[in-house]
Amino acid sequence: MGVPAILLPLLGLLPIASDVAQAPPPPDTAPVALTVVEDRMTVPVQIAGAGPFRFVIDTGSERTVISRQLASTLGLASAGAVNVVTMSGRTRVGTVIIPSLSLSSVPGIGRIDAPALDAQNLGGMGLLGIDTLQNHKVIIDLDARTMAVAPSVRLKRTPIAVPGEIVVRARSTMGQLIVTDADVDGTKVRVVLDTGSAITVGNSALKRLMQRTGRFRPLILHSVTGGTVTTDYGRAGRIRLASVQFTDMPIAFADVAPFAHFGLDRRPALMLGMDALQSFRRVDIDFANREARFLLPRGIRPASTCRIAC
Repeated sequence: MGVPAILLPLLGLLPIASDVAQAPPPPDTAPVALTVVEDRMTVPVQIAGAGPFRFVIDTGSERTVISRQLASTLGLASAGAVNVVTMSGRTRVGTVIIPSLSLSSVPGIGRIDAPALDAQNLGGMGLLGIDTLQNHKVIIDLDARTMAVAPSVRLKRTPIAVPGEIVVRARSTMGQLIVTDADVDGTKVRVVLDTGSAITVGNSALKRLMQRTGRFRPLILHSVTGGTVTTDYGRAGRIRLASVQFTDMPIAFADVAPFAHFGLDRRPALMLGMDALQSFRRVDIDFANREARFLLPRGIRPASTCRIAC
């Protein structure tokens, strides 16, 4: 029997250098309807007034990416090559100049030098990375299947949580939000929130904590560049994230390159994918205030620890 494969092209696209212009605060925060393509959510994006084209919202990627096919159709000029770190390792890829990019809630983003990759590895015509999201708040409404990108400014005080909401603070590393209030049986775990990945990925340090919870099976993941990495796939038992306790969580374990890029290769860490995030009714990821808010499923109320089975 062959090793099963799952396409997770969006996880860990991490350019080593970035010269992307920052987006101005958008005036319009109306929700954008979501489309699901092979379990990856997309939003309509316009490029230099053309479109809309389906792009994936990927909070695990440092940089916005466009498919080579769309770049060719639009006649976008080359901007040279950059080194990127992906699931399958470090590689050099060409970039193109996106003169302007907008969606209904984020208009008027200026020039972006975007890596151009094959559409078949992206799950859409491109992906929106944290270079376009870092001054904003991403609101994923899993009940309504909508997403909004709202302007966000640093607040002196954290707003009080609404009923049923868990607020989790994070630190910023290279623009990426990393949650440190997480553990397995008292051992600290670092957590990256990754909306672009269909599945959660953990490193070997985390796997060693979970070895006694059951068997693992091989699973092949494909990166945005077409490379592959073999993982050990299994269920992880209990992981606490703030006052939320995940039980029986499926995780693909491998020491993929993004862990080392974020300095998380020697300590237990995971990239929390949509398989876990969609356990909630709503997820807000606020880059300006370095926090995430999780609205618990109906019938579950915040307590000392809330249990959610994946």
